[in-house]
Amino acid sequence: MGLLEFRRLFQRNRSGASKDRRLNRRVVPTAGTKVLIVDDSRTIRRVMGAMLRQSGYQTLEAEDGVQGIEMARTHKPNLIFMDVMMPGMDGFQATRKLQTHVDTQDIPVIIISGNKQATIQSWVEKIGARGFMAKPFERGEFFQRLESVIY
Repeated sequence: MGLLEFRRLFQRNRSGASKDRRLNRRVVPTAGTKVLIVDDSRTIRRVMGAMLRQSGYQTLEAEDGVQGIEMARTHKPNLIFMDVMMPGMDGFQATRKLQTHVDTQDIPVIIISGNKQATIQSWVEKIGARGFMAKPFERGEFFQRLESVIY
C-alpha cells in the first residue's frame, strides 16, 4: 500500500465539514468503552486504534478471526470492527461464531472490507452483523458508524 493510498484510506472529509457541522460532532465515550479491531493488516489496526484512542476509546487488536473470537470472549468489547478477508478463519466465519455463542451474541459487529460488492453487503445482514463499511473510509464515516451502533 503506497503512501497516497494510505492517506486516502483515513483522510478527513474536509468538504463535508462546512456543510453540516453536526456530522463532525463526537460522542464522548463512557469510561471503559472497548472496541476490538480484527484485521490481518497491522497498518489498518494501528491507524484505527490510534483514531479510537485519541477519541477516548480503549482498543483491542486481533490479526485473525480465531484470535478475534478469543479476545471477544475474554474482554467483552462494546463493538467489533471485523475485516472480511483474513488468513485462516475469515470475518464472516468469525462473526457467525460470535453471533451463535451466548457470551458474545450481543456484541455488535461492523464488517469492513475493500470489496464493495453487493454480495458482501447481503452476507453482512445474513450473518447478523450491524453494518458494513467499505475501505477506504473517511474518519467521519468511521465514527458515525461506530456511534450509531454503540449509542
